[in-house]
Amino acid sequence: MYYTYIIFSPNHSEIYIGQTSKLKERISEHNEGKSSSTKRYIPWELVHYEQFKTRAEAMGREKELKSHKGRDFIRMQLLNGRVRQLPD
Repeated sequence: MYYTYIIFSPNHSEIYIGQTSKLKERISEHNEGKSSSTKRYIPWELVHYEQFKTRAEAMGREKELKSHKGRDFIRMQLLNGRVRQLPD
C-alpha cells in the first residue's frame, strides 16, 4: 500500500504534503529531523492520510493536494483540530 499524507506543524502553522509506502516510519523521520525540508518545523502532527494501491495513484493525489485548490481544501476542511492516528 501507498499513502499520501498531510502533516501540520502547530508551532509554525506549516503544512507538508508527501507520499510514502511506510507511513509510520516516514512520520517518525519528519519528527526526528531526518528530512531536511521539514526538520526546522518540528514537531509535526499527522492530520490526514489516504491509502492507494499504487505509487502512481499516491503521487497523483499528492500533486492535487499541492495545488492552490488542494491547499485551500486542507486549510478549510482538515486543520480544524483533527489529528489522525497512524494505521496499525
